[in-house]
Amino acid sequence: MTDLALVTGVAGFIGSHVAARLLRSGVAVRGVDCFTDYYPRNIKESNIAAIMEHDSFEFVEADIVSADAGELLSGVTSVCHLAAQAGVRASWGESFQVYIDCNIAATQRLLEAAKDRPLRRFVYASSSSVYGETEDLPMREDGRTRPLSPYGVTKLAAEHLAVLYHRNFGVPTVSLRYFTVYGPRQRPDMAFNRFIRAGLKSEPVRIFGDGTQTRDFTYVDDTVECTVRALESGPPGEVLNVGGGSRVTLNEALSTIEDVLHVRLDRRYEDRARGDVTDTLADSARAESELGFRPATPLSDGLAMQAEWMKGIEA
Repeated sequence: MTDLALVTGVAGFIGSHVAARLLRSGVAVRGVDCFTDYYPRNIKESNIAAIMEHDSFEFVEADIVSADAGELLSGVTSVCHLAAQAGVRASWGESFQVYIDCNIAATQRLLEAAKDRPLRRFVYASSSSVYGETEDLPMREDGRTRPLSPYGVTKLAAEHLAVLYHRNFGVPTVSLRYFTVYGPRQRPDMAFNRFIRAGLKSEPVRIFGDGTQTRDFTYVDDTVECTVRALESGPPGEVLNVGGGSRVTLNEALSTIEDVLHVRLDRRYEDRARGDVTDTLADSARAESELGFRPATPLSDGLAMQAEWMKGIEA
């Protein structure tokens, strides 16, 4: 039987890359996306334009919360659940209901439909946001989780559901905590997309905080590599960090962007946003031992590739 992977959020940043990688490796893909209005639909459509005509790709436009989850999983041998409402800063206030629906309810519906199916793996895309504010660096999977934003709360809740469905029903779930993914097709609201776009257009760069906050930036190809390995042989019921292997300040990343673009950015520092943590750094030893994963892309190389992509779409 041909392997068939269900990739949710397939038209998104990471989802489109995962689907393309699976298709290249000979795995058939059923991609589902509901084109939420978090950012323009045409951007998401362009993300999957290259794979829409692939003979082994099937696209389903549907909202997982209301769709027939059993039908989505029909014939599927593995699940890569990437669909979510993204964004730390947007998760406060009335919009929190959207995060509950997209991040928690949708995950539960898929897990419920998956519990009686012979899946190889059910990979859930979690986030470093589940850790929240901590001085215990690097962040370890068995460390304390205390999210600092409503978004982080919903990602952690869905992560708990994945573990519960494994323990109670044997669903072979693997949760991956992604650390600040960047690269071609990055969402327009994300920092590097905004910074590079501003540099290309000679516009001011808005920076939340003083720029001394640090992040473990992870290039999208490295994230995809770890995700595909988890789909093949991830440890069921476990949680794994997926980091880029280095920690830099935002100011250092901005300087790298300046070097890549050969420009001087007009930096405009603003108040730190609610829900933003001060530092992140992944301990990825578990992903290395379980999956043989090691990030391979230095930040300077990854930013250069993202800049080249953005030059193409801004032209």
